[in-house]
Amino acid sequence: MDTDLEKIQLPDFILANLYKDSLVVLNDVQPRTKVEATIETKVPQTEKIIRQPEKMFLGDNKKGIVIVVKETDAVYLNDESLNFLSSILGACKLNLGDVAIVNHHTKSNSYPVLKEELSPKFLLLFDVTSNDIDLPFSIPFYQVQQYDNCTFLTAPSLQTMLGNSQEAKLEKSKLWLSLKKIFGI
Repeated sequence: MDTDLEKIQLPDFILANLYKDSLVVLNDVQPRTKVEATIETKVPQTEKIIRQPEKMFLGDNKKGIVIVVKETDAVYLNDESLNFLSSILGACKLNLGDVAIVNHHTKSNSYPVLKEELSPKFLLLFDVTSNDIDLPFSIPFYQVQQYDNCTFLTAPSLQTMLGNSQEAKLEKSKLWLSLKKIFGI
């Protein structure tokens, strides 16, 4: 029983663009349909594939706000952390287009590289220390620090701020106070 939707055939380049980050081409598997002849979608369940990002960051970096995270199970950020970060940005009257999110776990960069590539005015570090990015000093969590025409803020991982536990609420409030200071909210 064929429906009209089952008869639609998309060109190969459209399928490849739609699924460029989530499909794996396997040349040794016999395809079952014309679509699968182009792209095979089977990925072993026991393996988690994290692709190296094509570009250094997520976002458009329109306002020179660089956010460096350390997420071991995502290219940039996992969905839960991204949703939380988006809500934080919204409260600061910002969005993902205003920032550049760099995952230090998948793309380890020093401050000089970040400065050259992204020209940050603000550098927010989540679960990344100033030593991790080769800064010549340490910054305690939530302390706003000026250096080299850039404003720095370090904080624990976004994961510690998820949920409604007392600890998560405390971390969120500390972060919010620092962000208000940085962005003049």
